[in-house]
Amino acid sequence: METEEIIKEIKKLSTSDRLKIIEKTAKTIQDDDKKEQMRRAADQLYGDYKDNADLTAFTALDLEDFYETR
Repeated sequence: METEEIIKEIKKLSTSDRLKIIEKTAKTIQDDDKKEQMRRAADQLYGDYKDNADLTAFTALDLEDFYETR
């Protein structure tokens, strides 16, 4: 469906439904933007975590059994 067709169909909806579409569309855009920002941040930090043992020192404990004491 082309953009113009979508707009024509949206114009047929009630104001309330049109506002819901706007809100959901804006939310989707914000969510996508946040995901992209997180991906870029992870990409920027990947080298630090790959090459800096101080940042990953505790991962040596990942395979250790954990016992809660009371």
